[in-house]
Order: sequence, then C-alpha cells, then structure tokens
Amino acid sequence: MDNAVLAFFYEGTMKIGTLAISTAGLRDGSTGTSSVLLGGKYLVASRALAEKVAAIFNRMGIVSLNTQLMEGEALRLYSGLLDKARQNLPVGSEDSGSKG
Repeated sequence: MDNAVLAFFYEGTMKIGTLAISTAGLRDGSTGTSSVLLGGKYLVASRALAEKVAAIFNRMGIVSLNTQLMEGEALRLYSGLLDKARQNLPVGSEDSGSKG
C-alpha cells in the first residue's frame, strides 16, 4: 500500500481489536494526529503504536491491538517488535513517502 501501513498486533488467532489511526508528521520529528476509531480497551497503547508506525514508515498508520497483556506490557512488547522491524527495513524505505 503506497499511502498507509496496516499493523495487526494479536495473540493466538487473528482478531480485530482496538483500532487506531495516525497520520505522519508534516516535518521530520513532528508528531501527526491520532485517534481511536473502534474499541474501548487499550486506547493509549493502540494510539501510541499507530503514531509509532506512522513515524517509522512516514505514512498513515492503522493499528489493530487485541491482547490479553496488561496495557503497559503490551505497549513495551509490541513497540519493541516495531523497533526490530525498523532495523530490518531496506535502506530508504522509511522515507519513501512524500510529505505534505
């Protein structure tokens, strides 16, 4: 997908969880806007993960979070997975989207 990255964080079988969306910041280092679209559990963690996805890939981030972990533990675990994914990205793929 050219303008967005979808990330599903789940345990066991794939299920849709709390759904959050975030836009990339207009300038390097700036934070875009984010919002929870559906769900009522893990609101902070799902927004934070959506913002991190948007920042890493410089595209709109759409995140689904369905977990039995405590919210803080889930955020640390899944944020760490995003960091590992970023390390494995081909050079230049984080900044391939246009800004603005």
